[in-house]
This record gives sequence, C-alpha cells and structure tokens, in this order.
Amino acid sequence: MNFEISGGTTPVLQVTLHPGEEVVAEAGELAWLRGPVQLRTGSSVGQSQGGFLGAAKRAISGGTFFMTGYSVESGEGSVTFAAKAPGEIREVAVGGGEEWVVHRHGFVCCEPGVQLNVHLQQKLGAGIFGGAGFILQRLSGQGRAFVEMHGDVVEIDLQPGEELRVHPGHVALFDAKISLELATVPGIKNKLFGGDGLFLARLRGPGKVWLQSITLPALAHALQPYIVGETAGEAGAAGGAAALIGTLLKS
Repeated sequence: MNFEISGGTTPVLQVTLHPGEEVVAEAGELAWLRGPVQLRTGSSVGQSQGGFLGAAKRAISGGTFFMTGYSVESGEGSVTFAAKAPGEIREVAVGGGEEWVVHRHGFVCCEPGVQLNVHLQQKLGAGIFGGAGFILQRLSGQGRAFVEMHGDVVEIDLQPGEELRVHPGHVALFDAKISLELATVPGIKNKLFGGDGLFLARLRGPGKVWLQSITLPALAHALQPYIVGETAGEAGAAGGAAALIGTLLKS
C-alpha cells in the first residue's frame, strides 16, 4: 500500500491500493475514489477492529460505530481522504510496543491490523469534564495509521518524570506510555473568570507529545458570528428580492 500526502494548508492523503491490500477508515471520511475500488462497511471491518464490542468502544470515544474498508480485486485504485481543517496529516507506526493516543477528530485511516478504541483515562471524569476536545482514541495492534492535527503542530519530547500541563483541546497525539490525568486550574478567580475552563491535561513523561494550535470547537466558535451574520443577510436579501418581484407582478 502506497500513500502520498499532498497539499499545504488543508492537506489530502491519497492511498494507492493493489490486489490484496485494504485501508480502513471511519464511516463518512471518504473524499474521492479512482479506479475499481470496492467498499465494505460493517462494525467488524478490519482484522482487529474488535467486532461489536470494538464498535461500541469507538462510538463512546466519539468515532463511528461502523468502519469502511476500501480494496481492489484487480488492477489499481486509490482512495483519498481530506483534512477537516487547516493543519497536517502524519503517518504513525503502530506495533512493536508502540501505541498512540489521538484526539477524537484526529484519526484518518489505517491498515487492517490497527485497532481503534476508546482511551480510558487514569482518573474517572477526564473524558467527561475535559471538554468535547478531550475525548481520546487509542491506536494499538500492528500496522500504519494516519492522523490529522490542526493548525501548527509542536512536538515535545518529555523526559522521565517531566510534566506538561495543556488545555485539553490542544492535545493532538501522544505516546500511550505517557501518564495522563486532569488537573484543576489553580485559584478560584482563575476557575471562575479565567475563561480557560476548569481543567488542564497533565501529561507526565517519558514519551513524545504533539500539540495542535487549533481546536475544531474553538474554530467553530470563532466562525459562528460570521455564519449567523451571513445567513441573516442572505435571508434579508432574499426577502427583499421576493417583495420587489411581488410588487412588480401586481403592477
């Protein structure tokens, strides 16, 4: 299976398939297809996706209950996946003791041997109180996977015992061996008036962490006033045009 990541601000991942090869993605991730590519959708698609229980875990972690496998029986075809927001798409190798934790909007696709599940936090409430951007998924098994990170990406190599505190939505990807828990923001004024939420993700090394400068909830919140304004303006213009046409028809 060959792949190519192209584009700049909003990249795309093109996976080239030959007979006997398959790439697995969550339902609804497809951008476009070329050649004789066949689709197979189900809760147990992929050799180690975990069947019904794995599908339920994916749904809990913010993923889709069904997965879709893309393959070809003869010839050559390609499947393309597009980024959801400005940022990067990167390859990660899973297996040989390497497992990864990715933010809920980060998984793009994988080889069939990779398993996608919910990542259970060390303390109850991390996924509940950390906000929508802090529902995490775990990549295990064996094979290659591709993840999406939004905005500019900063890589940090945590040393043994070194601690990093991050706003939960900016956690993009990290080594599953890293210790994770939620810490409250210090100070009552900071909690009530700081505007940064009540919790910070506390990551403790050793291991690598990738942080993202953009979160999808923050991006949606920033665009909301303009979307509402444009919609209202378009509705007003349409209403004015309709009134004008009605006046002309009556005259």
